[in-house]
Amino acid sequence: MHRMVARVEQFEQKLTFYSEEEKQKILEAARWAMELHKDQLRASGEPFFIHPLQVAEILVDLRMDSESVIAALLHDVLEDTDVRREELRQRFGKEVEQLVNGVTKISVLRAKSKSIQQAESIRKMLFAMVKDIRVILIKLADKLHNMRTLEYLPESKRKEIAEECLDIYAPLASRLGIGWIKIELEDLSLKHLHRDIYDQIKAFVVAKKEQRGEYLRRMQDRIIEAAKAEGIPVQVESRAKHFYSIFTKMKKRGKQLEEIYDLLGIRILCETQSDCYVLLGIVHRLWKPIEGRFKDYIAMPKANKYQSLHTTVMGDGGRLIEIQIRTEDMHQTAEHGIAAHWLYKRGTSTELVRAEDLPIINRLKSWNGIRISSGEFLNEIKGEILKDSIYVFTPKGDVVELPKGATPIDFAYHIHTDIGDHIYAAKADGVIIPLKAELKNTQMVEILTSPQAHPHLAWLRYVKTARARSKIRAWLKKNDASLIIDRNIVAKKKPDMAAHPQSRQKPEKSKEEVDRREDVKKIGVRIGADRNMLINLAGCCNPVTGDDIVGYVSRGRGIIVHKRDCSNLKFIPDFQERAIEVEWETVSPKATRQFQVTARRTLDLFSEIEGAVRKFKGHLIAGRVDEDGPDRLIAHFTMELDQKEDFGKVIKSIRTIPSILTIQDMPLETRSDDTD
Repeated sequence: MHRMVARVEQFEQKLTFYSEEEKQKILEAARWAMELHKDQLRASGEPFFIHPLQVAEILVDLRMDSESVIAALLHDVLEDTDVRREELRQRFGKEVEQLVNGVTKISVLRAKSKSIQQAESIRKMLFAMVKDIRVILIKLADKLHNMRTLEYLPESKRKEIAEECLDIYAPLASRLGIGWIKIELEDLSLKHLHRDIYDQIKAFVVAKKEQRGEYLRRMQDRIIEAAKAEGIPVQVESRAKHFYSIFTKMKKRGKQLEEIYDLLGIRILCETQSDCYVLLGIVHRLWKPIEGRFKDYIAMPKANKYQSLHTTVMGDGGRLIEIQIRTEDMHQTAEHGIAAHWLYKRGTSTELVRAEDLPIINRLKSWNGIRISSGEFLNEIKGEILKDSIYVFTPKGDVVELPKGATPIDFAYHIHTDIGDHIYAAKADGVIIPLKAELKNTQMVEILTSPQAHPHLAWLRYVKTARARSKIRAWLKKNDASLIIDRNIVAKKKPDMAAHPQSRQKPEKSKEEVDRREDVKKIGVRIGADRNMLINLAGCCNPVTGDDIVGYVSRGRGIIVHKRDCSNLKFIPDFQERAIEVEWETVSPKATRQFQVTARRTLDLFSEIEGAVRKFKGHLIAGRVDEDGPDRLIAHFTMELDQKEDFGKVIKSIRTIPSILTIQDMPLETRSDDTD
């Protein structure tokens, strides 16, 4: 249990970092907050004021500026007391008032459902963070203190909060580089989600503490002695991995706790970057390094500006030990991340981590123009911005950060919309790869474009970034009159619907569009001359992504999407006449086939084959072309067709292309483009 301050007098003792003027202003805010909250209690029965006081203490420990500490002390007054913004501004200035208001807006939102409220709260919080990063730092401190005192809430509520913490706030702390908050949030979440496993890991770590301590001290002594011989002053710290890290290793490797050996870690702090590499050589001289377990985050820093050398060695007695080597400045950034900005402004370091340098901030800025519903936003945030990143290179050597799992299509749209719209193939490290292949860290990616190439509906199932998905949807809406696409449902218009020229007009904003954030089951669309029709998920069968679905064009309620086997369909009198084909963006209902061709060398092989496939309403979704001698090409393609019976017709059409020498069907299970 964390020993934190409980009285203003104790809190005052921690304010040595601040000037006398700042200190008095902080104490004034503390006393005012205590007065405002005097009749309020927490779930634990403690005075409510304990909460803002200890949230402010966390920010003091982070060495945040005085305005942030004051805002933390007052972060609940607009919501829970009669104080108005004008009075707050008059007492403590515009900066503090805006910080408190930013946090308050996040917490007092009201929406039609709890899930919408959560999504909108997080949306507002993240965009507020773009304007002033301190808003999210106050929120993280608030969340951390709530997690420390979670045991007073009912079990179901504890688990709900812990799940949100793992999904949103721990990854967010990581992306901002505040390592110690991330670790504590993860461990506290594990405690409330899997208490039995948490207790088991804790007991195991405690039981081995004395034995582990002696073992690590011997290793530390050897490192210090070897560094001294090289004239390098160092500090050496030892530690056990934190509980959640051990838990994820158990899950990932499918092993019991007793089978996880790399639970120990040593951190070496030195003065200069060059010393880091000398120390790496010393460590590898003392103990054998484990192949594939070395990472150089100094040469390639993480997105949150984290820098360190990581290596795992076979220590004495056959134990695996992870060793981190970094400078003192790197250590400050690793522990405090973006919060170190305010520490550095005080002149205590020569380095500077600026909010505008963090990719998470710039990626959030790029989302401002993307229309996206609340439910989608939360999924995109979890899958793109809070997920681990990879770094790939352009042919000119520029670094591009993308979410893990991103494809060449995501890369192309990151570079420019026109490149994404006309990509037909991609190379990674000089080798052609499928467009849906997952890019790997540090690959050099080259995009091949053609004026004839264009986005396909299938791409929506592969891309990982909101930007790529938005651009693909925009192109399809503009150029394919037979489709209605919104959120993650695709409706196919009937021929008479697609014929109306009005379908290309831009509709006026309707009440339904304005309310889209409040009700994610409704999506504003139109069919033919009917404007602002809605796609609704039927409440009787509640279809979810992946279900076989069908749409019904109702009178006055837009398109109702049912499961295809919904028992209520037989009670709809005109269902057959008003049915419309719909599908999920992320699940393909089409037949997928692979084939291999050999051809004489030609510059337009791809476009000729795509033309043959499109004759039968199919399209290519992946392709790879390799040289097979000086005059021949060998190529592998994957295509989608509406009807699997058309595959033979497509093959026959491809045979008529003059450059084609041979063509061969390839079964799905042996497709070669999956092994790249």
